[in-house]
Amino acid sequence: MSVQASYGKVTLAGAGPGDAELITVKLQQRLATADVIITDRLVNPEIIANYAKKNVEIITAGKQGFNDASYTQDEVTEFIIEQAKLGKQVLRLKGGDIAFFSNVLHELEALQKHQIPYEIIPGISAASGVSAYAGMPLTARGYAQGVHFITFNPNSSYTEQEWRELAATSDTLVCYMASTNLDILVKRLMDYGSSPQKPLAVIEQGTTVYQQVHTTTLENFEKDFAGKTFSSPSLIIIGEVVKLHEQFQWFTSQAVGSVFNELSNKKNLTV
Repeated sequence: MSVQASYGKVTLAGAGPGDAELITVKLQQRLATADVIITDRLVNPEIIANYAKKNVEIITAGKQGFNDASYTQDEVTEFIIEQAKLGKQVLRLKGGDIAFFSNVLHELEALQKHQIPYEIIPGISAASGVSAYAGMPLTARGYAQGVHFITFNPNSSYTEQEWRELAATSDTLVCYMASTNLDILVKRLMDYGSSPQKPLAVIEQGTTVYQQVHTTTLENFEKDFAGKTFSSPSLIIIGEVVKLHEQFQWFTSQAVGSVFNELSNKKNLTV
């Protein structure tokens, strides 16, 4: 790819699932040199506070559905391009891994179109980080041979065949963006033949001091979780590996609240 020599460089990086220590050495280095950081809502603010240089410009892009404080993807991409063309080192931070259920492709296409140099730094995904902190190895031998990563929200669209396959599989299901529609997800799986005894877990704010793990089964979901509202972010894990939590839970929460609330309703922040 040809690039413009006068342009700055853009780093697209995953900031991990929440614990501020779960970042790569390479990301730590980029935080220390970035002129501009554009961060999503689910990036722990401690990461920037601990590693970014002083007076760095920070844009909190939000990226939360139905939140007026969020920038649109087009606005975020336009700002990335604009800042890079000014010769700045731009760091685009996303929660978890940069490529898991994000709009990174949109940003990559724009960077390539404008001939702006870039790099991609992977991060620990929410699925791998949260399951580890909950003591649930996603493909534990004897419990699951594979894992499916899916989203479930009002915009999700699965065919009847796909629902039958998800309901019948003995693989672990990891569901992103599903906590507010969990009742519908459970009903769909049951309607398409999932075992009523299949275990289910909701992990709120996994890997942070606010982590809460709630377990039940598809059959008992409605009774056990009646009236519960799960804080964002919450990850859903469905499958036999959920049973391992009771034996192998090692991480305990130390606080009540949310590490992410500070960023959820802001757009701009400079430190």
